[in-house]
Amino acid sequence: MLSLMVAGGVALWLAGLLTPVLVRRLKAREIGQHIREDGPESHSVKAGTPTMGGIVIVGAMIVGFLLGHMGTHVGLTRAGALVCFAVAGFGLIGFLDDITKVRNRRSLGLNKRAKSLLQLLFGTIFAVLAVFWVHTATTLSVTRATLPGWQLSKAGWIVLAVLVIVGTSNAVNLTDGLDGLAAGSSTFCFSVLAIIGYWQFRHFSIYHLGSALDLGLTAVALAGACLGFLWWNAAPAKIYMGDTGSLAIGAGLAAMCLLMNLDLLLVVIGGLFVIETLSVIIQVFSFRVFGRRVLKMAPIHHHFELLDWPETTVIVRFWILAGLFSAFGLGLFYADFLNVAKVV
Repeated sequence: MLSLMVAGGVALWLAGLLTPVLVRRLKAREIGQHIREDGPESHSVKAGTPTMGGIVIVGAMIVGFLLGHMGTHVGLTRAGALVCFAVAGFGLIGFLDDITKVRNRRSLGLNKRAKSLLQLLFGTIFAVLAVFWVHTATTLSVTRATLPGWQLSKAGWIVLAVLVIVGTSNAVNLTDGLDGLAAGSSTFCFSVLAIIGYWQFRHFSIYHLGSALDLGLTAVALAGACLGFLWWNAAPAKIYMGDTGSLAIGAGLAAMCLLMNLDLLLVVIGGLFVIETLSVIIQVFSFRVFGRRVLKMAPIHHHFELLDWPETTVIVRFWILAGLFSAFGLGLFYADFLNVAKVV
């Protein structure tokens, strides 16, 4: 328990204290956010706000993760290290995208093909290492490796893992459109994963996950980093996380769920991100097929803004949804535990 507190506390304080330092550095170099031209008109005032704050999130998470192992009984596992790799790798992709936007002075960064290829590359590296280095279970799972326990084969699981990590990173990226929305929503997800990781550790006879406590520690570090950053990212935001943060957070969320055998439970825990993604898919499909838009603007949080909801109202209500989805995911996990415990 001490190691979890250290990891989360260090990450929180580092993110909280270093973010204003980064803000001053970015302002001095005139590195600010470029607003998409087709976005809500109310967002025009946000132009120039420092971006790439995800650098602090990634750094604070990794430092918190490492210090959480010092002087404690928690051993550094391959699974925990692999999550850090996923977070840093996708954070690097996001950084390249952000820095391209800054240099070109526009809201478009890397072209879609380059960005997708980099995501597929890092996603494939993660998946291959998960199977052959971490030796994670290659069955389709909801709350544990044996539920439903359908064997996907190594190749099948690698394909699933790549799709999940790329899809989740982009889903969080789509959600990061309002001040503090992605950071606050992600904090709920990582907090629940920390609880689940600790529970899997306490009940090894059921979950057979030797790296559970280390993955729980990783989740706490990410939750702390997001929460510390949220102090400055809350409306009105002093800094944005940029793709550096959103891609890293999404990759971390997906990586942990895959390594904790929570493949399908990810859809519930990250339910808000699923809704945001579906809103874009539905909008594009409807416009291309029927020539009309379902929403005033996608992702869906912009739709509510155009319905004259104040930005803070949209953010808080979406946070509530994110919290409810995360709590429901935790409830499903615990309900399954009670069923298994009766048998064991």
